[in-house]
Amino acid sequence: MNKEFFEAIDLLERENGIDKAAMIANVEAALANACRKELGPTTVIRVQMDPVKQDMRVFQQRTVVPDGEVTDPRCEIGYTDAKALSRRHKLGGVVETELKTKNFRRLSAQAGKQMIVQAIRTAERDRQTREYEDKKEEIITAIVDKVDNTTGNLILDTGTGFATLLKSEQIPGEVHDVGERLKVFISEVKSGETRGPLVTLSRVHPNFVKRLFELEIPEIQDGTILIKGVAREAGSRTKVAVQSRDENVDAVGSCIGKNGMRIGAILDELGGEKIDIIKYSEDIAEYVAEALSPAKVLSVTVEDERTCRVTVAPEQLSLAIGKEGQNAKLVARLTGCKIDIKA
Repeated sequence: MNKEFFEAIDLLERENGIDKAAMIANVEAALANACRKELGPTTVIRVQMDPVKQDMRVFQQRTVVPDGEVTDPRCEIGYTDAKALSRRHKLGGVVETELKTKNFRRLSAQAGKQMIVQAIRTAERDRQTREYEDKKEEIITAIVDKVDNTTGNLILDTGTGFATLLKSEQIPGEVHDVGERLKVFISEVKSGETRGPLVTLSRVHPNFVKRLFELEIPEIQDGTILIKGVAREAGSRTKVAVQSRDENVDAVGSCIGKNGMRIGAILDELGGEKIDIIKYSEDIAEYVAEALSPAKVLSVTVEDERTCRVTVAPEQLSLAIGKEGQNAKLVARLTGCKIDIKA
């Protein structure tokens, strides 16, 4: 049985990535708890598992106390009795007695089994949490495993486990089918106590678009072009501010690509969501004027660090403000300024 047990742990490490040492430590603690249920709550137990020898031993530990002062024989032993076992024992020392696990009743065996199963589940949850933490703030490709027709939520197979993409985190208007491969952004990871890590997946987060740009634009990957800001209304419009660190590289043109191939791949992933690529500037007036694209701006007056007065031609006013003020709101988010637009 010991051989099969250690082979099973080796298999868990190979196939599930569960750390063998941590797994053995959890099982040792589980078996110690099972033994205490059999022998009493004050009993001190040490379990020793040797994966090399494929052997498991259980010891009861008792503290050596003066004769006549033993109050709990489960965790204490008199000095004379300790000396009878070994002359090396001293007052205050610990006497270890090996227990024969085959003598435990079925109740303890069942309790041990349950706690071992729990230890395996805990190790698996810890592994999943670590893997998700390593991918936090990144895009992963998952497969749609189930569609909840009532809530609209999607259950995704992420390769690490199963996670839910809430309807509120999906791009408005998009529809997905079982078996579809889907890019999602991991925005948050929390350790779950019972059902594994709590992972927040999103396709509406502004950084989802930022990561898509990093995946599609080599100049962003190598640091030649920097993304200075992203403002987004998922499913409708996004503004991305970019800056080139090389005067010979056009930041906006590089993001668009030849015949729009680079930006086209991003738009396909976003289902046609409009994207305005903005040239970033340290000059706030110039930056605001660029950000108001596709509207053409006549002038920008910076009234203070956080307020800009913008003047446009009358026929450009509605375009500058946008439907329900969307364009102006995105510019305000992107630049951090309050925008006052006048014709």
